[in-house]
Amino acid sequence: MNRSGLILFAHGSRDPLWAEPFEAVAAQVRAARPHAQVRLAYLELMAPSLAEAAAQLCAAGCRSVAVLPLFLGRGAHLKRDLPQQVQALHTAHPQVHFRLCAAAGEHAALVAAMAAVAAQALDDGAKDDAR
Repeated sequence: MNRSGLILFAHGSRDPLWAEPFEAVAAQVRAARPHAQVRLAYLELMAPSLAEAAAQLCAAGCRSVAVLPLFLGRGAHLKRDLPQQVQALHTAHPQVHFRLCAAAGEHAALVAAMAAVAAQALDDGAKDDAR
């Protein structure tokens, strides 16, 4: 079986409600790609870790796994920590190809969506001012 997998990688938080938007993203990806294996993973404070999510995908038969950081930009975690963790995945699972993607915030579609939300906030404020 040659299945593709995706790990949505987020920072993590002590507040479990923080994860809700990431869970919504994962649910929408699963709905759009029902044959793909999709997991959330967290850098810290939440489970599963990247290594745990990767092990789950490997156990599910994935031979190719994309790791998409759900970060807006490339700070120290994405420049240093995540590449080291992905390298460890290559070592732990040499039969699987792990591909580290650019941060979600570096994609034009996400930038455009955030700009649309910002413009809507501005428009909503103007409507409030007109009342």
